[in-house]
Amino acid sequence: MGKTAFIFPGQGAQYTGMGKDFYDASEKVRELFKRADEVTGLDLENLIFEENEQLDVTEYTQIAMTVTELAILGEVLGRGIRADMCAGLSLGEYAALAATGVMEAEDIFRIVRKRGIFMQNACPHGGAMSAVLGAKSSLVEEICARVAEECGKSVSLANYNCPGQYVITGDAEAVERAAALCVEGGAKRAIPLKVSGPFHSPLLAGAAEKLAQELSEVRVNTPGIPYYTNVSADAVTAASDIKELLARQICSPVRWQQSVERMIADGAVRFIEIGPGKTLAGFMKRIDRSIEVCSIGTMEELEHFRGDASM
Repeated sequence: MGKTAFIFPGQGAQYTGMGKDFYDASEKVRELFKRADEVTGLDLENLIFEENEQLDVTEYTQIAMTVTELAILGEVLGRGIRADMCAGLSLGEYAALAATGVMEAEDIFRIVRKRGIFMQNACPHGGAMSAVLGAKSSLVEEICARVAEECGKSVSLANYNCPGQYVITGDAEAVERAAALCVEGGAKRAIPLKVSGPFHSPLLAGAAEKLAQELSEVRVNTPGIPYYTNVSADAVTAASDIKELLARQICSPVRWQQSVERMIADGAVRFIEIGPGKTLAGFMKRIDRSIEVCSIGTMEELEHFRGDASM
């Protein structure tokens, strides 16, 4: 029959009103939001459901996305839909941890809130990220390494999203130079991203150290199902590996394409994207068009979901 994978999007998929239909329909979702409010000291209902500028600010985006994804996950599980493995893109890895039973929701909320703050404040002097489209990863890697050596500033690959779509990160001047060289070298285009820092860059090593300290106080359980870490694209099955990987993830490349390819190699034949938007479903079409994928980000999409009961 083949295996089912849950996948969770990361920062950038957020929008005002995400998850509101689940909140209105489910007492369990409203209770989850209440617990998140208590843990973080935020009014997440106002942050997520009302127009405001904070939703796109990293320190607020991350907790907003996480509580929304956990809310939708709870409703998906409540319908008896199950997975054999899971993964999340960057921030989405925390919702994947919830799906595996690795951490309690309250601990996830607390850690994600701190993660957002640490990442927001990691590079007060700025940094940049750019999406490079239509190039091979080997070209992007080679150019980043060359520019970093020539100018003595950090620039590296941040995201391996799917074939032909990569993100570079680092010092603003170095990222701009590398992006231009990628286009000269054959990339279709390079698009500067509206971000508040050079995420998934060695420049965030300080944030990773702070997160490691916070994680040291959190209990982690053995994953109930394997989850695939962004850091190496390997399946994680031991609780002892999780904290180090979560800390390293902040300043390491997100190997999303490799993670999905590994999950397919390990038997996944259907992927369910849980969370706002359809970003990951779009990536899936570029990674392997033969694989079944659907997105559940609204109550309507959940109602229309048709899968076998063993999922």
